[in-house]
Amino acid sequence: MHPDARSRKTSHGETDLPALAALVVANVALAFGPWFVRLADVGPIAAGFWRIGLAVPVLMALAIGSGWRPAGMGRAMWLMLAAAGVCFAGDLGSWHVGILRTTLANATLFGNSATLLYPIYGFIVARSLPSRAQALALLFAAIGAALLMGRSYELSSRNFAGDLFCLFAGLLYTGYFIVMARARATLAPLPALALSSLASLLPLLLVAFALGERVWPHDWTPLIGVALASQVLGQGLMIYALGKLSPLVVGIGLLTQPIVAGAVGWLAYDERLGTADLVGAVLVAAALVLVRRRASEPVQLAPVAAASGAD
Repeated sequence: MHPDARSRKTSHGETDLPALAALVVANVALAFGPWFVRLADVGPIAAGFWRIGLAVPVLMALAIGSGWRPAGMGRAMWLMLAAAGVCFAGDLGSWHVGILRTTLANATLFGNSATLLYPIYGFIVARSLPSRAQALALLFAAIGAALLMGRSYELSSRNFAGDLFCLFAGLLYTGYFIVMARARATLAPLPALALSSLASLLPLLLVAFALGERVWPHDWTPLIGVALASQVLGQGLMIYALGKLSPLVVGIGLLTQPIVAGAVGWLAYDERLGTADLVGAVLVAAALVLVRRRASEPVQLAPVAAASGAD
């Protein structure tokens, strides 16, 4: 289950079709997460708690079933996974608040902004300047994000606030990537996901209670849906695909999330996209593709792909 950068490379243009199918299904499943959160009859932080709480037993069973045992894990690994869990809890909490205050497409797009922010971190720690393609990607992303957020502010200050919550979630998700990239260098992805998810439970529950949110639901259907679709099916298939496909293929696959979320928002809530939204989305999509181009790049992109799409 350890990610292998060599296994992600396609030979002679060939693509692992089962992994490609898993990637597509994973991103479609993850894109339905914001819709389930809106349907839930609990608070947004509480919805994040139940997303993790209902998924953890399944993830732990899968991890143990794969042959993993907790014996032999050092203190440093436990601390890293705990830190990752806290970052992921903050990401989910902020993102779920933002989901209720902006469009589903924007929530998905900005919630995945770590796919661009993490490479920036890589440039900083490597003390290297980005390549021409990467610099162009960052420029496209900045312009696209400005168009999307500007459009949201023009339509409603509530949407703009939701965009900011989702963007903050992307920052926390970047922190999660950084810690998990280190943990996953020595720990298989499935137990790493299960244990970091377990560490997210208490912070989410405490914040939900502190904010006076309704925690116990009357209708379990949306919460079971978000747990199974986003945390088990989405992240589970993503982990499988990440060990088989190149970062470029994974990056293109991630673009299906805002597309599917936008379609759901249009059908369920009549959230129509204007010209500025479409142009902004195209620019961000182009940035996501460019930032994963494999050239003589100073930044190792495999850890980025290994953590991308995990909301």
